[in-house]
Amino acid sequence: MFIRVVAVGTRMPAWVDAALDDYARRLPGDWRVEWREVRAEPRGESGHPEAWLRREAERIRAAVPAGARLVMLDERGSDLDTVRFARRVGAWREQARPVAIVIGGPDGIDAALGREADETLRLSSLTLPHAMVRVLLAEQLFRAWSILAGHPYHRA
Repeated sequence: MFIRVVAVGTRMPAWVDAALDDYARRLPGDWRVEWREVRAEPRGESGHPEAWLRREAERIRAAVPAGARLVMLDERGSDLDTVRFARRVGAWREQARPVAIVIGGPDGIDAALGREADETLRLSSLTLPHAMVRVLLAEQLFRAWSILAGHPYHRA
């Protein structure tokens, strides 16, 4: 299974990279999660959020593998518990095509790009900082693998 996480924003704190590396090392070889950062559009006094989001969307599209299932993370997305998320990941794996999970920037995701998504999920009802979203997603992907593999990591 190949998952590329496309996240708007660069220069995460070292603890984020350490956590992502840790979870990546725990996954078996047939599960590959790749993290691709795209530059956020500079916010300034001139310009409009819609234009910033359009330019970020262009960079996101360029980072999505051809033929990938496009999954957006958004506060208005479907709310899945851990086991249902694991089942969803298992269904993606069965489709045998790459998956691209998009984490938007500070102003969210361009509306047109959002309409292109195969599905939209949310990780929490809480507002989370982007660094935490990355770590939370990495952990949930590892947990999904553990549930699907019958590994004892998930004890619920």
